[in-house]
Amino acid sequence: MWPMPSAETTQASAPEPDPVRPTTADEVAASGSELIGGPLGRHALLGTSWWTPVRVIALVAIGMFALGLVQKAPCYNGAWFFGASSQYTHACYSDIPHLYNGRGFADGLVPYFDRLPGDMEYLEYPVLTGVFMEVAAWLTPGTGSMQDQQQWYWMANAGMLMVCVAVIAVSVARTHARRPWDGLLVALAPAFALTATINWDLLAVALTAAAMLMWSRGRSVAFGVLLGLATAAKLYPLFLLGPLLVLCWRAGKWRDFGRALAAAVVAWLVVNLPVMLFAFDGWSKFYTFSQERGVDFGSFWLILVQNSSDPLSTDTVNSLAMLLMLLCCVGVAALAFTAPRRPRFAQLAFLIVAAFILTNKVYSPQYVLWLVPLAALARPKWRDFLVWQACEVTYFLGIWMYLAYTTSGDAHKGLPTDGYHWAIGVHLLGTLYLCAVVVRDILMPDRDVVRRNGEDDPSGGVLDGAEDVFVLGPAARPPRHDAQVDGPPVEWGSEKTTGGSL
Repeated sequence: MWPMPSAETTQASAPEPDPVRPTTADEVAASGSELIGGPLGRHALLGTSWWTPVRVIALVAIGMFALGLVQKAPCYNGAWFFGASSQYTHACYSDIPHLYNGRGFADGLVPYFDRLPGDMEYLEYPVLTGVFMEVAAWLTPGTGSMQDQQQWYWMANAGMLMVCVAVIAVSVARTHARRPWDGLLVALAPAFALTATINWDLLAVALTAAAMLMWSRGRSVAFGVLLGLATAAKLYPLFLLGPLLVLCWRAGKWRDFGRALAAAVVAWLVVNLPVMLFAFDGWSKFYTFSQERGVDFGSFWLILVQNSSDPLSTDTVNSLAMLLMLLCCVGVAALAFTAPRRPRFAQLAFLIVAAFILTNKVYSPQYVLWLVPLAALARPKWRDFLVWQACEVTYFLGIWMYLAYTTSGDAHKGLPTDGYHWAIGVHLLGTLYLCAVVVRDILMPDRDVVRRNGEDDPSGGVLDGAEDVFVLGPAARPPRHDAQVDGPPVEWGSEKTTGGSL
């Protein structure tokens, strides 16, 4: 029998801090909880039931996803197949059933290798998304009418996308260990449910959310692999390497960044290199299509073009959009280096992806999926999150009503061009508003709800609690009186510093 260790040879472990309860830390969450009995009491028994926060959030997310499927029922039962504008008036459009036949899956064509009939010569999606689409085609019975096959194809994709939803919900809930209930922001986001099955973006979102979770656990190689796979499914995850670079630069964590970058490159090459070598024209279609595509729905560029007698050319818009994005990158880097406290990884990740969305020449309604998990981690405040979501739902309805107007002929049922421009403006203002409060949190760390209890960067992994080695501006020159203060240091963002809740 092993001897019992003595108190002298055993170091007492510090108790784990209690999870942050949203009903006590957020006034909107507290008000909303009245629907289910009110805020959690002080003497509630936590951790004694199967219903852990992560499981509850995953089930809520799946339930909301199911409601999104119900919202598509009018299209599933006919609007996708009969009538030019009914799928828009019911706001239930989806690319998935249309591309089953339009991109050769119904005919058994191999993506990227087989040329497609019509104007689109090859599949215009990144390779991993193409694999996802092909797997769904394998699960679709090749018998019955074309409508039956398209319905089966949409359901097969919906089942696979539901798995992605569960991964996203669990990853967000577990990224901030003390704040698992922030995952409810994702699970209950109305725009998330409404746009989940428009396209295949959830695959990249799930891989990106899982990558963020791995980074928060200090697993830089796993983060890189998942981010490389996410970039093989959609372009936007690539931008997360920029914020990570400047944060690791400020903290001197070059080795961890190098491992993440190398793993991301290898994972991306594993997916792309075989198609690149044996079907280069098909592989490159995504990149050439993105470059040649004109100004499209949802962007401020569309407002400019539709209100100009001499609209800008596609090449000019490409150059200007790239310039604006580069300026945003410089601004985010300057913010990271000069902020009084090193920004949290999720904050900069949200800002850089939002910058890409705001400056891009197209904003499809499902692009909101890119931002929802990042917003929940960057600014887990129900009021701000719901304001932004209201703007996105407004745009979701606006684009379908505008398309209903343009496809209904002389009947003009829907939203005219000027009304659609207002819907775009609401989307832009909502995103800018959320960016503004995130920037404010960075410049005033005591206003950051995540740091209010003394935490540093729970999604930062090796960056969490790390000392700065490279800082610019006033942050590099602490006030002289700091060196003259006696007594223990005050934690950044602690409730004693901020004077209570926001």
